[in-house]
Amino acid sequence: MAGTTRRYDTPPPQRRVPLDAFAAPFARFVRFEASSGILLLAAAVAAIVWVNSPGAGSYEAAWNNATVTVGLNQWSLTKPVVVWINDLLMALFFLLVGLEIKRELLRGELRSARRAALPIAGAIGGMAVPAALYAAINAGRPSIDGWGVPMATDIAFALGIMALLGTRAPLGLRVFLASLAIVDDLGALVVIALFYTERIDLQALGGAGVVLAVLAALGPLGVRRLLPYLALGLLLWLLVLKSGVHATIAGVALAATIPITSRIRAPDFIAFLRKATSDIEARGVSEAPADLSEAQRSVALAIEGATQRVESPLRRLEHALLPFVSFVIVPLFALANAGVAVRPDDLVAAGSSPIGIGIVVGLLAGKPLGVFGFSWLAVRLGVASLPEGVRWRHVLGAAFLSGIGFTMALFIGALAFSDPTDLARVKVAILGASLLAGAAGLGILATTRPPKGG
Repeated sequence: MAGTTRRYDTPPPQRRVPLDAFAAPFARFVRFEASSGILLLAAAVAAIVWVNSPGAGSYEAAWNNATVTVGLNQWSLTKPVVVWINDLLMALFFLLVGLEIKRELLRGELRSARRAALPIAGAIGGMAVPAALYAAINAGRPSIDGWGVPMATDIAFALGIMALLGTRAPLGLRVFLASLAIVDDLGALVVIALFYTERIDLQALGGAGVVLAVLAALGPLGVRRLLPYLALGLLLWLLVLKSGVHATIAGVALAATIPITSRIRAPDFIAFLRKATSDIEARGVSEAPADLSEAQRSVALAIEGATQRVESPLRRLEHALLPFVSFVIVPLFALANAGVAVRPDDLVAAGSSPIGIGIVVGLLAGKPLGVFGFSWLAVRLGVASLPEGVRWRHVLGAAFLSGIGFTMALFIGALAFSDPTDLARVKVAILGASLLAGAAGLGILATTRPPKGG
């Protein structure tokens, strides 16, 4: 996510069919870096318009009143649609987050202590300062439980806005923000597990521990097929759900067990490809749009199988989940959770309540202050350095973008507050603060000179 991978497109078809003309714009949109953020914003706007329209009652009916049953008889679960989204589908979101965290720790920017120091310092500040400001504003009130809400950063929105800036956002800055958001996600997961769990069923939790131990043993035993991991992962999710710990934690726990090593070494794969392509050429290649021969087709299938095996299970699962999470799960979550009335009285109530003030101050002031201040301190102490081409004004812009809380903030808000009035104030504050933080970050970076040679 944070690196630069060269894209290789498949060879063009011999002839185009009419459907290609319709599919091409969609394919370009999906490849655009900001596309998932755009779709997420559209879903949030749709939810707000829906709730403030004459058909507002249908919003509640669709997400909170309608139920879905999965299973048979005593082996079934019946929950409202919004709960299935927040507990099951968001577990896949957290599975993807967990895979990204593991990859960055073992293979990416967070592997090197020197390179990791800056985003880790920024993330710590970006979590601690907003939480402290919220807690100070809500001290002595029941609303203190919402201290975890302004800690979150929405990586899809933040990186999507940064992608719109082109060369004005140096590659090093994108890497910094992506790494910071990953550390931020890890911190949010710890907060959810430790502080937003109300009851514990020790028997179910013990069963989840046993399943997790089996999953952890699969990698050392050489299991590289994803099916055993996913089957046991579903059982893990059920047990975690029953235990009282939020079910999405199962996604992160599963991610930690997915192997990051492949079944074929890179030199062996390259040697195989050379031999396989030579075998195809030796059997004759025609310019005519004809099928490969039977022998050539068998070689092509062998290449396909080797290509799948050279990719680690972690990478395969990450690539499979990314489009589904980005273009289905997260927008669906926004549509089901972002609906909030924005009548003038509601806006005034949210803006004057300790909950709303704490969230706005936390996201709009605490996040930039914490990210920028702790990053500056890390560089000043000599434990970190700015990436190439990145100036402090860039860091300030990224610090404001980290104040876009949205997805994770809404998620924690739903865990922290059960009262509909409080939750409505949380949503208004998150949406308002995220919008202002995004505009501030965009303005700062758009007026920053691009790096030399950019």
